[in-house]
Amino acid sequence: MSDDISAPGGRKVPEGYQILDWTRGFGRQIGPLYRKTWDDGRHTMGMRVEEYHANGMMNAHGGMLMTLADVAWGHVISVEKSSFWVTVRLSCDFLSGAKLGDWVGGGQRDRGR
Repeated sequence: MSDDISAPGGRKVPEGYQILDWTRGFGRQIGPLYRKTWDDGRHTMGMRVEEYHANGMMNAHGGMLMTLADVAWGHVISVEKSSFWVTVRLSCDFLSGAKLGDWVGGGQRDRGR
């Protein structure tokens, strides 16, 4: 768990990403998470894999990756539909892992494609 919502370990965050301002609840425990709004209105979210996000093999824990997917999807719904949301079911198939220190992100695809 994170006790500090600032970027741990002094690792750089990709340009344009701003820290989510969660200061309580579950988001505070898993963070920091970041978001970026692109010039065309798309939104993406991301995180740097830190030790407290990792499993015993020092890869991102699958539950953490699923959490990021859930939060990123929910953010898109919240922004696009101006609506609150609740995840009823989330199913994931992992094609690859993320190692300690990797940047992991996701969000909307290009609107023109």
